[in-house]
Amino acid sequence: MMQRYLDFFKWLYPGMRVKRWLVVVLFGALLTSTGLFLALSFAILDLLNWLGRIVFYGTAQILPKISLIAGLITMLIGYVCIFIGIRQLVRSVTSVVAPDPNRRLADLVYRRRFLAQGERIVVIGGGTGLATMLRGLKEYTSNITAVVTVTDEGGSSGRLVREFGVLPPGDVRNCLTALADEEVLMSRLLDYRFDTGQSDLHGHSLGNLLLAAMTRLSGNFDLAIRETSRVLAIRGTVLPSTLDHVRLRAEFVDGSCAEGELDIVEQGKNQPVMHLSLVPAYAKALPEVLEAIRKAAVVVIGPGSLYTSVLPNLLLPEVREALEQTKARKVYVCNVMTQPGETDGFSASDHIRALIEHAGPHVLDTVLVNQQIPSEEVLKRYAGSGSDWVRPDVEKIRQMGYRAIRGNFMNEGDVVRHDSAALAHALLYLLR
Repeated sequence: MMQRYLDFFKWLYPGMRVKRWLVVVLFGALLTSTGLFLALSFAILDLLNWLGRIVFYGTAQILPKISLIAGLITMLIGYVCIFIGIRQLVRSVTSVVAPDPNRRLADLVYRRRFLAQGERIVVIGGGTGLATMLRGLKEYTSNITAVVTVTDEGGSSGRLVREFGVLPPGDVRNCLTALADEEVLMSRLLDYRFDTGQSDLHGHSLGNLLLAAMTRLSGNFDLAIRETSRVLAIRGTVLPSTLDHVRLRAEFVDGSCAEGELDIVEQGKNQPVMHLSLVPAYAKALPEVLEAIRKAAVVVIGPGSLYTSVLPNLLLPEVREALEQTKARKVYVCNVMTQPGETDGFSASDHIRALIEHAGPHVLDTVLVNQQIPSEEVLKRYAGSGSDWVRPDVEKIRQMGYRAIRGNFMNEGDVVRHDSAALAHALLYLLR
């Protein structure tokens, strides 16, 4: 109790820039009280005749009018002083809590209070598709849990896995960037890649190095993500689907096998994947992931690379079981374009078929399918890399027993991606 009183008096320390505005507020309150007394003085004196006779004897006709006007003016000045004092007091405090001068207090309150009351949403996937989904959802709720695959073996992530034994940080970095308040600045910072020629840093992104360093310091990848999330003040939670080191193993239609994400994609360019599994098969899901799925109002699967970003999370038996048991609406967001080496020639229903063959028929109940056709120029450009538009064969999906919702969910630019705002709007519509 004594410590609380001592902490309170810290507001009166020199340099806190609080005392002056407290004085203004108190002065305003004093003026308001005085004005109120002056405005109502004769009504009170009617009840207290003896005081009225002593104080105002002989001025009963003039003084009440003067007193009323003076009281109203004094009250007005008092209100202005209170308003200015409280306003500057709040600004003085928030300038320390949120030093960004361009961010208004209303925005801070909205983010902390209103978004905290939003629906609980779990998004499962990986890669840029998951980050795109998160960008739209964070504008409506901060109760977001992003469940990220940990089977990435390419680029900077793969090198860090091999050199330091950490879990691949690339997809986690994308999600942290997407959920950050200052996304543009954080994206430029965390996605910055060192171009240093023959240096060991060449090709590494700053965000990947940060997560690797935090993992080495904390000794736990999950804890490293939590600490980085706290530093970045993100809207939501990012969780790896498992803390076990796992790899993907694929069996192809000719009976051959490949292990590792890169080899699977390369061999998949020649023949389709028949079955996908995790190595080791006994990998355990993170308990926080299972809890988030059980409490969610909606679980979103995808968008993202079907075999290397989405399915790896669903290959964990505990995740599949949690999806089957949850009362949440389970929505699969189908990709806009096919991916060479993974989903060559796939329609929307082919994506669903591959999904339920690996994870079971009860991991989803609704499918969002893009019906917007890319321009001819974009289709020709993508055809050069072996990619094509995913046909929205909605009737086949409905015949499979799932609700299918078509919409214009595509954002066409240099790269064809989902429109994050359109996806978020469609999901909120489903919740309502």
